[in-house]
Amino acid sequence: MMQGKIVAATGATSGIGEKAVEALARRGARIVFVARDRARADALLSRLGALTPGLGHTAHIADLSLMREAKRVGAEIAAAEPRLDVLVNNAGAMFSNRGVTAEGLERTFALNHMSYFALTAALIDRLKAAPAGRVVSTASRAHRGASLDFDDLQSEKGYFSLRAYQRSKLANVLFTRELARRLAGSTVTANCLHPGFVASRFADEAGGMTAAFAGVAKRFAISPEQGADTLVYLASSVEVAKVSGQYFAKRKAEAPSAAARDDASARRLWEISETLLARV
Repeated sequence: MMQGKIVAATGATSGIGEKAVEALARRGARIVFVARDRARADALLSRLGALTPGLGHTAHIADLSLMREAKRVGAEIAAAEPRLDVLVNNAGAMFSNRGVTAEGLERTFALNHMSYFALTAALIDRLKAAPAGRVVSTASRAHRGASLDFDDLQSEKGYFSLRAYQRSKLANVLFTRELARRLAGSTVTANCLHPGFVASRFADEAGGMTAAFAGVAKRFAISPEQGADTLVYLASSVEVAKVSGQYFAKRKAEAPSAAARDDASARRLWEISETLLARV
């Protein structure tokens, strides 16, 4: 099903991203992934090589919370790959305290939303070069109940880790919606998903009460393999080959929140993201 396909992925060295790329590799895909940590990248390359010898999986190192790094690694992948069949946007985190990157972006917004935007922009031509490219982005049901404050996207007026995370996941759904609109009539589709609450490394580095609460909650979470199922489905299934602009959970398309269906907000977020990306 994925024989000969090329899949680029972020957030692939642990959790659902790791299980997703392993599953796609077993289906015959060559994996090109971005990792922040060289040791974790090398460990994943070893696992993928053992699972599927000879496919030529490759790793690129970048800190995707920095847009200049996202641009750089996107350009590196675009230079190395004549086409991409799938781009999996899966990198993400939740931070207990507000932090700002060297580029002036709040960390949650930068990593969870802007990295998706920047890497997709860098690789869209390679996706269009494939017979049927797909962009699959990990969102979350946590977007429900959130709204974007366009006057405070960087959470300067008040920071609460869960709210910042919820807003970033709302941004993922809005990004997918606007991307699909802009890709209409092309060979590329864009969809996003809720993986479920997964027992993974997520929030382990958040610090404070965020990490403590997450550690307790994970006792009741699903496995990374279960969490990766819908992601793998969207990346590989013929059933969704022509589907675009949808939000999925447990392999089924479902309506996201009203805020996530607001086309004006989706366009506004896109335009602001373009401006922020152009500054670096």
